[in-house]
Amino acid sequence: MTIRKRYTGLIETYRDRLPVADGTRLISLGEGNTPLIQLQNIPRLIGKDVDIYVKFEGLNPTGSFKDRGMTMAVTKAVDEGSQAIICASTGNTSASAAAYAVRAGIKAFVLIPEGKIALGKLAQTLMYGAKIIQINGNFDQGMALVKEIVDHAPVSIVNSINPFRLEGQKTAAFEIIDELGTAPDYHCLPVGNAGNISAYWKGYKEYSTDIGSLKAVTNKRPVMCGYQAAGAAPFIAREMIDHPETVATAIRIGRPQSWDLAWAAQRESEGWFDAMTDEQILAAQKLLSSNEGVFCEPASAASLAGALHDIKLGNIPEGSTIVCTLTGNGIKDPDIAIKQCKDAHPVTIEADLDAVKKAILDSL
Repeated sequence: MTIRKRYTGLIETYRDRLPVADGTRLISLGEGNTPLIQLQNIPRLIGKDVDIYVKFEGLNPTGSFKDRGMTMAVTKAVDEGSQAIICASTGNTSASAAAYAVRAGIKAFVLIPEGKIALGKLAQTLMYGAKIIQINGNFDQGMALVKEIVDHAPVSIVNSINPFRLEGQKTAAFEIIDELGTAPDYHCLPVGNAGNISAYWKGYKEYSTDIGSLKAVTNKRPVMCGYQAAGAAPFIAREMIDHPETVATAIRIGRPQSWDLAWAAQRESEGWFDAMTDEQILAAQKLLSSNEGVFCEPASAASLAGALHDIKLGNIPEGSTIVCTLTGNGIKDPDIAIKQCKDAHPVTIEADLDAVKKAILDSL
């Protein structure tokens, strides 16, 4: 019997490409190593000769891509002696920060916009025991407060303005190349705070460049395509906006913290930004679930909605290999999912064989 080496997280896997010393205590929950799933039915439904893969980050320990950056951010915070971390969040960051703080044995403080956080994400943060501070304002106002509070309290910020967050998140690009053997032609992502598109581009560049003793894995880099919700689209407006609104709560952000880095990723990769309506985003979420068995949260589906839109227009040509990042698990936002399935009510029958048989046969 061959014994496979146990996977212990992305820092250990890519230690030679991350700023971590040999003796550093690693704060990990086994994050990373998420599946790259090739879509089988949707390309056939749209009638296009394209290879579409989804990088399902919703299968990280707390159900979102945030764990990739959080393992690095909290590892470095603990290494530097921090006893507490803080973040502003629309939900996923708060859940991740709280979980990794528990793992590290330190405190977590999270600022969330009152009434603007999905139930699944709030439940996680509560269960992990973080100190939750609700503000009468949006994420952008919370982020401004977090940036100020570090001058008045001994806490480390673990939002994506923390450079170690992007160091961890870039490993998703490494995994994609390791699995495909090269970079995709196009990489499509949801864009909210814009740290993820910035981190992926950093990863693709590093894997295609000789760095010290590390040789390039591939000489190819993808075109980076970032998609926002139409009601929260500062990259389309080309300026910050103050009152973002969208059903996709994870990208309901009007003042992205990685603004300059994201524009650089778009420019250097010769990519683009675009905006999808809430209707397009929810339709893509349902399409993915009902045709491929992959259940992502609404914000995640912006990447697939955008990819399908640009495939239809010919901006992404046939014959292309496309990766869409799905940032979070659908269970994060159960209310939206249930509303989408309002016509699919359970059938109530008598508890006997004939009734069950009839219910099955009537539906075939």
